[in-house]
Amino acid sequence: MRVVKEAEKRRNEILDAADELFGRKGYDGTSTNDILEKVGIARGTLYYHFKSKEDLMDALIDRYNVRLLRAAQEAAEDKSIPVVERMIRVVMALNLSGGSSKEIMEHIHKPQNALMHRKIQGAIVNGVTPILTGVIREGIEQGLFDTPFPYACMEMVVIYASTVLDDDMVEMTNEEREIRMQALIFNAERLLGAESGSFIQMFGSGNKD
Repeated sequence: MRVVKEAEKRRNEILDAADELFGRKGYDGTSTNDILEKVGIARGTLYYHFKSKEDLMDALIDRYNVRLLRAAQEAAEDKSIPVVERMIRVVMALNLSGGSSKEIMEHIHKPQNALMHRKIQGAIVNGVTPILTGVIREGIEQGLFDTPFPYACMEMVVIYASTVLDDDMVEMTNEEREIRMQALIFNAERLLGAESGSFIQMFGSGNKD
């Protein structure tokens, strides 16, 4: 058991080092030698845990997916927060932050990494949608929402939030992004049969398109 724990600890040390280096130097600018030097291990140890730098990037994406879903779950389970605010917090958890997340997102958006992109998008849609659906069902029980399709409604919201609001998918100014966010909130009210203005008031009045 100790051997397994030590191996897991070493694997996480390598991931932490890659996370920092990719964020600071970029994926292409980081060599395996950089990672070896940062962790202080032999090349054989690195390849014991990861077959290549690409394999290491894949593992980092998996780790970010886990963190994202954990953050979404924690936001959904905080019963001290009203249902509508919890729903919005779960959607906001779709934004990766910290470490090399920007570098990771830039990397997976490259044409040659379309499979990686689909992997992280699939994890978001399949993982976050059920979490949001649980919150919506609470809202239905409380009389806040009225829809026979809670899962499908949340699937639409998650897909839109994770694709159209993706910087690489659609180029937009801050003003255009704000308009799209307001449109998403405006239409989510209607999808869920919520009281008009009950979502948008949490973000201020703003201008609609």
